[in-house]
Amino acid sequence: MSNIGIIARRELGGYFRTPSGYLIAAATLVVQGLLFNTRALGTGARLSSQVLIDFLRDSSGTTTVAAVLLTMRLFAEERQAGTLVLLFTSPVREVEIVLGKFLSAFVVLSLLVLLSVYLPAMIFVNGKVSLGHIASGYLGLLLVGAATLSLGVLGSALARTQLMAGVLAAVFIFLLFLTWALSRVVDPPLGTLISYFSLYEKHFFPFMRGLVQLSDIVYYVSLTYLALFASTRVIQSQRWQ
Repeated sequence: MSNIGIIARRELGGYFRTPSGYLIAAATLVVQGLLFNTRALGTGARLSSQVLIDFLRDSSGTTTVAAVLLTMRLFAEERQAGTLVLLFTSPVREVEIVLGKFLSAFVVLSLLVLLSVYLPAMIFVNGKVSLGHIASGYLGLLLVGAATLSLGVLGSALARTQLMAGVLAAVFIFLLFLTWALSRVVDPPLGTLISYFSLYEKHFFPFMRGLVQLSDIVYYVSLTYLALFASTRVIQSQRWQ
């Protein structure tokens, strides 16, 4: 097994051997269920497609929160416990450490996202939506999850405590969230350029409506890569201090 796989398996054990992983999963699924029922059973007739769109919008928020909670422990917890030095002295490259930890969190988050698929499936009881629309939405959720996880890994690599790691990740995500509002008050072409960095409105909303665009996939993959690259650089600088 590769070093990345060994580290990922070690981190996965950390999620499943402690209550934190189960608590995050349970809280996320409960909130998603409540929000879905609020949307689906609200007053007035609702189009099935609109119920699905609202569910995906809400799920992007819960997925983001879950990503922050899952990643805040990755480096910060080991730094607090004093075990990070053991990892740094092992014959493992920094990029393998970062990727192993990221992959473990991504596996957990992916399972969490896919466990909620029964909710949009309930639309078929009294309505009808396209399976392609559901698949598109869940692809978007996984991409948003990967991007926010990578920002969480960066926050955890920078922070000394888990609380600070969560705060840093939230700040990174909030700044990308603000780019859409900023682009609305800035004249083109600068406003158009700023809007490209929007984490949700510009790139997730097409998935939410059932539209898969290569440019949106490239955005999320690029953001994930850049955040993980920055995390690797941070770990390199800390390792050789």
